[in-house]
Amino acid sequence: MKPHFYKVNALPGESYTALGLKSRNFGSIWHYHPELELHYTVKGHGMRFIGDNVSTFRPGEVILLGENLPHSWQCQKEYYDEDPQASVEAVVVQFLPDCMGKEIFSLPEAYLLPRLFEKAKMGMVIHGSAGEALRELMPAAVLATDLERLVILLRMLSILSTTDEYEHITSPYAFYRTDEIETLQLSEIYNYTLAHFKEDISLEDVAALRNLTVTSFCRYFKMMTNKSYYDLLIEIRYILEQDLQQKVKMSPQEFRFRQPLGLIGIDARVDGIDPAHGVITATDAHI
Repeated sequence: MKPHFYKVNALPGESYTALGLKSRNFGSIWHYHPELELHYTVKGHGMRFIGDNVSTFRPGEVILLGENLPHSWQCQKEYYDEDPQASVEAVVVQFLPDCMGKEIFSLPEAYLLPRLFEKAKMGMVIHGSAGEALRELMPAAVLATDLERLVILLRMLSILSTTDEYEHITSPYAFYRTDEIETLQLSEIYNYTLAHFKEDISLEDVAALRNLTVTSFCRYFKMMTNKSYYDLLIEIRYILEQDLQQKVKMSPQEFRFRQPLGLIGIDARVDGIDPAHGVITATDAHI
């Protein structure tokens, strides 16, 4: 899906942005920016969309996003059904690769930085002791002033560039840029899917959001996202079923037995389950 360009405005007198966020939701626009972004989820859970990856997020997760890597964090309706006053919290640090000057890359001590920025292009989930250290440093960056801000940024970059406690998020391929109107239209499709993924969704209904025929919509969506709409919908259902299964602590077989058939929506290609056992739902026949 083509992402929307987002301009990050650092405050006057600051070489990078560090802020604490607390709001009703993280927003729903899939966007990108030339700054790298270090994102620490303090409170909230839902789904995150980074590049071609769809996954759930939970408190404590630390992620590094590379330059121009499209992303969006979104909470599901169930999160607010549990608590109508629920909010989300995060600490975000955004910085350009040369925010401390291009000369830094010529220093022998900084040889790991270009390698880090290259790895970050596919996104990195930071685990273990590295994640723990970053969860302490990022809030400190929000409060720091003057030279202490740079010291903290260098410490975070040192941790990120030397750790092997991470996993990549996306597959490496080019992402397209788009204009604001088209982005809003694509976001409408995205949001519709998240709001109705438990229901029977027909391609006719989704295509109507863009005033396209089913054939044109399928071609359009595949071109924009490098996957079919069917693949996206199955991926979302599969990930959220796994997440719910972990919450209720049931075996996969017991969980599926207790679920209404229309809410399971798992593709046999995803987990190797035989469709004859009732895993493919009536919903899947529509797509």
